Amino acid sequence: MIKKTRAEITKCILHKVANKYNSGQNVFSEELIRFDAETYDLMKNFLLKPFGNLTQSYRFSHHADVRLNEMNNYASEIFTNEESFIEFSKNIVNHLYEQSNSAQIKTGDVIVVFIEGLEYKDVLTEAVGVFKIENKVDFFQTYLDDNESWDVVVQQGISTKKIDKGCLILNTTDTEGTVVFSVDNNNYDAQYWIKNFLGVKLADDYNSHTQNYLELCSSFSEEVIKPEFGKHEQGNFLANTVDYFKEHESVDYHNFKDEIFEEEKHKDLFEDYKKHYETLNDVLIRNNFDVSGVVLKKEKSRLKTEIKLDTNISIKLDVDAPDAASEYLERGYDEEKKMKYYKVYFNEEK
Repeated sequence: MIKKTRAEITKCILHKVANKYNSGQNVFSEELIRFDAETYDLMKNFLLKPFGNLTQSYRFSHHADVRLNEMNNYASEIFTNEESFIEFSKNIVNHLYEQSNSAQIKTGDVIVVFIEGLEYKDVLTEAVGVFKIENKVDFFQTYLDDNESWDVVVQQGISTKKIDKGCLILNTTDTEGTVVFSVDNNNYDAQYWIKNFLGVKLADDYNSHTQNYLELCSSFSEEVIKPEFGKHEQGNFLANTVDYFKEHESVDYHNFKDEIFEEEKHKDLFEDYKKHYETLNDVLIRNNFDVSGVVLKKEKSRLKTEIKLDTNISIKLDVDAPDAASEYLERGYDEEKKMKYYKVYFNEEK
């Protein structure tokens, strides 16, 4: 997690990135942006606010040698020689352009900044920030017309509510490499920003271990439990998984299986799927790790526990109440109507 209390944007430039697939052309600025006080404060908050609560970080990677990672090299050059900032900001945009290999990759504004005074793990450091603005919003601009009357016109601009994509590359390393933070609020192509442009992977810590395991469980529930046992059992499994993580400070793979699954065949299904999932996604799921409460809170909101029926009725199960579905929800078949049904028990409506 980073702190921005003493952070200052000392260099900022804006370029336009096109789409290679559509034969577009990048447009570059030659001068840094000069802010007035009000614009600077708004820009600083706009760019840095999304990173204030991030706990998960990334490290640069490369299939041959991390020193061949483009973004790692560009950031290193800027940290070594700040005078090269404009030159390498253009290289960053050109590298981003090279990743636009499909029509769905959006063009946009690219803001590159140099930041001093960011605090990471109680140490002040520098950072290179890269932000891509993909979506503009409409707003009314008022103006005085030729008849000395006020009128309005619709214009497009950048919303200050959230950035579309952004990263902070810190001038800080650990045993795994350079520390990188990233956000992506328009992840229509998960490979484009994280893998292709940045070339990063999650740091090997308890935050990523927790996320990887919960994503495994979510995928297992969707691909194995739901088609074989139904959405009711899928909801039970997810709720019990969340409950296990809440009740244990650390996860032990074998203990997890014993507590979640009653039958050996279900344990075998999970073990086989884990091996398949690791191979398919090129990820290592740790058998023992400490639980990250922050990641658990974020990931559990993404778990699908809603039963949607073809009669336009939905039943939403509370993932924080693992016993509710088994105690108060029954599934059956009505011979007279030739239809399946759910019976829900409750004391009063809320």
